[in-house]
Amino acid sequence: MKLPTVAEKWNTPKLWWLIAGLSVGFIYGAVFIRHQVFPHSWVKRILYGNEVDSTKTGPWSIGIYEGNSPFNLQPASSAKNPVISAKDVSDIDAVFAADPFFIQSNHQFFLFFEALNRSTNAGDIAYAESQDGYHWQYKKVVIDEPFHLSFPYVFEWQGVYYMIPESNRDYSLRLYRATNFPDKWELDTILLSGYKFVDPAIVRHQNRWWLFLSSVDDDILNIYFSDSLHQGWRPHPLNPVVKFNRHIARPGGRIFQYDGKLYRMAQDDEPEYGLQVFAVEILELTDSTYKEQPIMDKPIVAGSGRGWNKAGMHHVDLLPVGNKWIAVTDGRVE
Repeated sequence: MKLPTVAEKWNTPKLWWLIAGLSVGFIYGAVFIRHQVFPHSWVKRILYGNEVDSTKTGPWSIGIYEGNSPFNLQPASSAKNPVISAKDVSDIDAVFAADPFFIQSNHQFFLFFEALNRSTNAGDIAYAESQDGYHWQYKKVVIDEPFHLSFPYVFEWQGVYYMIPESNRDYSLRLYRATNFPDKWELDTILLSGYKFVDPAIVRHQNRWWLFLSSVDDDILNIYFSDSLHQGWRPHPLNPVVKFNRHIARPGGRIFQYDGKLYRMAQDDEPEYGLQVFAVEILELTDSTYKEQPIMDKPIVAGSGRGWNKAGMHHVDLLPVGNKWIAVTDGRVE
């Protein structure tokens, strides 16, 4: 019996139909990759199943730290860390919980965070509530888009609650507005588009809005500014204001004021993602200048070597409560 040659195998109609179908599929997927359609999401599931497609992220969970200043934080004695993890997320099958931001309203605390949905391999924005900032009750997912969301930077302005999550897979930076805080949100406007904006941190400073943004490579920091929250955003002329520095380029939490000075949190992603967080003082911030300096060599938070934050930490959000500061942070076990 004569076996078919390689050339004869390649000339079979079924094989040509397979090649044509895969080619069309990959071209289609490349064009619409921002929307996670075939074959992008299918290929990821074939390669990784329904798990996270990068071991660098690890199973993250959320904990509470506290201190007498924003730069002297320890695990909170009144909290049992982690206070929120994947097992607490009851309305979706979550892989992990990360990127926590919290806000106080009517003497109650509200925590917003990324819950990575196993079925879609994309982040949803979920929230929890607390009466004291230490003991938390999970509620539900509040924002679910066809693309990945994370880093839900929540803030209040003129009596309205807003949120700017990371949505880099949509090549956009989106401003959401609460229609019924804390669990009803709608898209207010798209602030920027056309680029993979990562971990957006916003602050109101000297009667102007400032946005700090990184890239998917974690090694640059760009700034945009505007007189209006909703429109007119312009790039800083010195962009990138930080470059080729994975130790401090990527935002790692809320920008805040302390003793009349402005600070930002920066995550250290060198030599690997999500190791620790440094505090950086913003020395000068105008529409033509920018200067900053890490306040010390020691990180604000870092992996503990054991437990829920064994391998690293990459996020800090702070609130002054009474005579101390409470921080929500996250940690990974691998």
